[in-house]
Amino acid sequence: MSISEVARLREQIERECQAMQQAMYGYAEVAKHQIINYRYNVIGKYRDRLETLVGEEAATTIVVEVYNKVIG
Repeated sequence: MSISEVARLREQIERECQAMQQAMYGYAEVAKHQIINYRYNVIGKYRDRLETLVGEEAATTIVVEVYNKVIG
């Protein structure tokens, strides 16, 4: 397992969550939906990459923790 890769992916997920949060307050409704949907898809791709490094359960846990930290 590459810990530095896991940390890098975790940081990217955090940036995507931050971008989603900013989109909720700065764009028209249609644009908000499109931006947030795009960010969720990107996070899903990062989660898939994490899964190859740490397994399915740990990857999901990381995404949920980061999401709750930023959005929650």
